[in-house]
Amino acid sequence: MFEKVNPKHPDKIADCIAGAIVDLAYKAKDNPKIAVEVLLGHGNCHVIIETDCNLNKKEIETAIKRIAGDIKADIKIVEQDIHLSNNQKEKIRCGDNGIFKGVPISDEEKKLSLIAREIFSNYPYDGKYILDGDKLIICQSNISTEILKSIYPKTIVNPLGDWTGGFNVDTGATNRKLGSDMGRAVTGGGLHGKDLSKADVSVNIYAHLKAQDENKEIELSCAIGDETVDGRPYSEIVEIARNYINSIGGFEEFAKWGLI
Repeated sequence: MFEKVNPKHPDKIADCIAGAIVDLAYKAKDNPKIAVEVLLGHGNCHVIIETDCNLNKKEIETAIKRIAGDIKADIKIVEQDIHLSNNQKEKIRCGDNGIFKGVPISDEEKKLSLIAREIFSNYPYDGKYILDGDKLIICQSNISTEILKSIYPKTIVNPLGDWTGGFNVDTGATNRKLGSDMGRAVTGGGLHGKDLSKADVSVNIYAHLKAQDENKEIELSCAIGDETVDGRPYSEIVEIARNYINSIGGFEEFAKWGLI
């Protein structure tokens, strides 16, 4: 059983805005420290940023409007906590506590991810999809239910009929769709709006990649300040995650679909 949402779901729009702001931080510094939370809906976008970077509010507003359209941006930027900052002064250490799980992607997850991407490529609007064994549920906005039923017969499509979707009928918040991003690997922290020093980003990516390579479930834990995780220097795990993020085009691109 698996649920997938597309990049135009309000929660994913929030993730994409957070990712775009992290991308701006990485343009400013090689190893920025940043954490971003986004709440948007009904014409407003509220963003709180904790960072050691000197970010330009105009650039942030431009990114928000590019992703979300004509929306009023309320942006608050504060300095990173001094104790957290000191944790990373001498070398790259683990930036958070956490437990993490990597799981090989199942055939069901692969199948639904392909369906979600196929629908989104033709209808790039808010949508949510569920696959439960042989039962496929498609809720896709801004397209006739009858058209979708003709493409996907024997499928539950828009049970309440046609709908509009988007953040004018629903709010969006950062890291609220981790089930869609991570499938059966969901544990604690969120993937989006954070720099690579944060274990929620780097260790989750590392555990995911290791699970695919070894075709088995991987479970890891770490404490803030750890210099090694899974017997490897934390700096190596950060570089593995950095290469992965770079390979898909940055943190905003990562936010669109997550790890699956």
